Amino acid sequence: MTSDRTALVEAARKSIRKGSKSFAAASRLFDRTTRERVWLLYAWCRACDDIADEQDHGRAARAVPLGTRLAPQDRLATIRTLTELAMAGETTGTPAFDALAQLRREVPIADGLIEDVLAGFALDAADWRPRSEADMLRYCYHVAGAVGVIMALVMGVDAGDDDTLDRACDLGIAFQLANIVRDVWEDDAHGRCYLPEEWLAEADIPPGEVTKPHYRGALVPMVARACGLSRDYEASARVGATRLAFRQRWAVLAAADIYGGIARDVEKLGSHAWDHRVRTSGMRKLVYLWQSWWEARRSPPLDAAPHPALSRRELADMAHGRTVHQPG
Repeated sequence: MTSDRTALVEAARKSIRKGSKSFAAASRLFDRTTRERVWLLYAWCRACDDIADEQDHGRAARAVPLGTRLAPQDRLATIRTLTELAMAGETTGTPAFDALAQLRREVPIADGLIEDVLAGFALDAADWRPRSEADMLRYCYHVAGAVGVIMALVMGVDAGDDDTLDRACDLGIAFQLANIVRDVWEDDAHGRCYLPEEWLAEADIPPGEVTKPHYRGALVPMVARACGLSRDYEASARVGATRLAFRQRWAVLAAADIYGGIARDVEKLGSHAWDHRVRTSGMRKLVYLWQSWWEARRSPPLDAAPHPALSRRELADMAHGRTVHQPG
């Protein structure tokens, strides 16, 4: 390991420990090489998120002087410029983006996958809102599903193994759906809503009023619907996990148990789901780690769950303007 790579890995390790205790815990289950590459990928994703939202590891950054805040499109341009330099193998001077360059030297990650991730930031910068369920799932593909595909490549899945890559994408989508249902109040405070406009219309919730107290009862079944989708995508992803080496399978299942628990908790709490931000305690994470170890040993049948109606290839087609059948 070169000294430059050592420094990048250490910076990435600190980033994941600060930004996500859940993913940091799950990453420890990988072998050393895979773990370090996961950290490098996380560092880039975290940095892009932070630039897009003017945050520090998902938390409010120090106060920005009046008049110096960048417009969303300018923040997107910064993300894109640094990422394109990294994709070209150039040194950016920013460890998180240099981490991506290092990762691409070690893992064959197609330019198109990186572009699909960047497209998610472009949607947010354009103040985009999902109209339909398919739109919501396409957003989930950009911001998390495509990252799941990259994660699978980092874990050594062959780039030609489309079915396993599809299921890796499904896990990212499941995670993002959990984020959406957990963060309804937080997103609304930032002027965002990722629940489909068609769902809101069916529930008679006017635009921009999703968190009004008198609409909470109507919101609960809508969120339960999203949680059901999350379960479907998670079930598909668990099939893909059975094809991985034991330690990788354990890590993926641990992440599914820990992060999937968020959606399950939100659904169980019903109208109280947003009284406090749903979190997973350290003790529950230990339980999930033990549970996932047992799951990883059992190796269920590979055909235990079908693909959801819209998976990686269908959603990628939508992202690139190709017509596909949309559910609902």
